[in-house]
Amino acid sequence: MDFNSKIIKSIGLEGKPSNHKIAVAMSGGVDSSVTAALLHKAGYNVFGVSMHLYNEKIKVNNSKTCCAGIDINDAKKVCDKLGIDHFILNYSSRFNDQVISDFTESYLRGETPIPCVKCNQTVKFVDMLNFSKKMGAVALATGHYIRRDIKDGKQIYIELVYTEQMTYLKINRIFYLLQLLNNYRI
Repeated sequence: MDFNSKIIKSIGLEGKPSNHKIAVAMSGGVDSSVTAALLHKAGYNVFGVSMHLYNEKIKVNNSKTCCAGIDINDAKKVCDKLGIDHFILNYSSRFNDQVISDFTESYLRGETPIPCVKCNQTVKFVDMLNFSKKMGAVALATGHYIRRDIKDGKQIYIELVYTEQMTYLKINRIFYLLQLLNNYRI
């Protein structure tokens, strides 16, 4: 079985790949770029989505910062090279309200908050998935290396249900495509 067939089988959608629109969360890094390229090559109708999370007045020049301006530009270049649409979601206000404010309040209470977890529970996966669905995507793919097994070998596709304790691992309808590869192959 060739690799495109493995991708199609692991995703488990009925019919031709070209009949399915899939959003890819694009950080601008290698993993999300490879995910977009693999889905596109397998024939899916792919588009990229990046998040702008910081206030315009704050200069973020470190490309290791989550969704920094530099990284968004890299994501756009990858999407342009693949010939797919790229959307930039300005979530700076949501990020501040739902992640940074909570982080600050927790820190002031003497706790050791992890802002990435809160971002995953709100802005990153919930809001981005909702945007993707509005754009007609049947799912959101990421460059994360997460293996999940569900009945009959299908590793994806259960309806999204929001709960207060939700973590990003509980959100289904998200593909973790790179589980099919060893990291060294990327």
